[in-house]
Amino acid sequence: MARQKGIIKLTGKIGDLSFYKSKDGYLAREKGGVDGERIKNDPAFVRTRENGSEFGLAATAGKTLRNAFRPMMMRAADNRVTSRLTRLMSQIRKLDTTSDRGKRSVGVAIQNQAAKDLLKGFNFNIRAMLNAILYRPITLDQATGEIEIADLIPANHIAASANATHVSFTAAWANVNFNDGTYELSLSSATNLPLDSAQSTVTVTPSGVPAGTGTDVYILLVEFFQEVNGTQYSLNNGGYNAMNIVDVV
Repeated sequence: MARQKGIIKLTGKIGDLSFYKSKDGYLAREKGGVDGERIKNDPAFVRTRENGSEFGLAATAGKTLRNAFRPMMMRAADNRVTSRLTRLMSQIRKLDTTSDRGKRSVGVAIQNQAAKDLLKGFNFNIRAMLNAILYRPITLDQATGEIEIADLIPANHIAASANATHVSFTAAWANVNFNDGTYELSLSSATNLPLDSAQSTVTVTPSGVPAGTGTDVYILLVEFFQEVNGTQYSLNNGGYNAMNIVDVV
C-alpha cells in the first residue's frame, strides 16, 4: 500500500495498480496474492478458510451489537468503531472452547464470564472514553437497568469541553442474541443538567425489560450540549460524547 502525493488524486485501476480513497487519504496498491478459487478449494488453505470463516462470524457479531444500539451510536461513535468492535469480537470468539475450528463464535463464547468481561467497558467513541470524562462511581441495578451516579457535582466531576454548558445522561439495556442476530432495546429518558456546582444524584432507568434469551448488555450515554438563546446544540456533532458498556450479563 502506497500513499498518493501530488495535486491530482486518482481512483480506479490502471493495469495491476488500484487507486482509491480511504479514511487515511488517497492510496494505491498492486494486485497480488493467491487466486480466490484456490483459497476456496485447495486443501493447503484449509486454515485460511477456517480463519476467514471465524473472522466473518466475529464481524457479524459486531454488527449485531451495533444494530442493537444504533439509535445511541448515531450520537456517540468514532469512525473506527466497526473495526475496533470486530477486533474485540475476534478475541471473544477464541473463548469458544466447544466448537470446531472455523466455527467458533461469539454466540457460544459469550456464555463464559471471561468473554463478558472482555466486552464490558468497551467505549464506542475512542475520542471520549467514559473513565476520562466522568469522575464519579456508577452503580447498576441489573434487574431494572437503572444506573445511578450519586452526589454528582458536574463542575467538579465531569471533564467537559470548554464550550459545553449542559450534560445529559441516558441508560440503555439491550438483550442481544449473538447466535441468531436478534435483539431488543430499552432506553431511559435523558436527564439533562447544567454544568454547574449544584450537587444531585442522577438516576436513569430504561423504560422496561427487553425481551429475549440472549445476552444482557447495559450502556451509559453521556452527551454534551451548548445552550444558545434557550436552545441546546450538540457539540462537534457528538464528537465529545461518551458511550460505554457498563456491564454484560
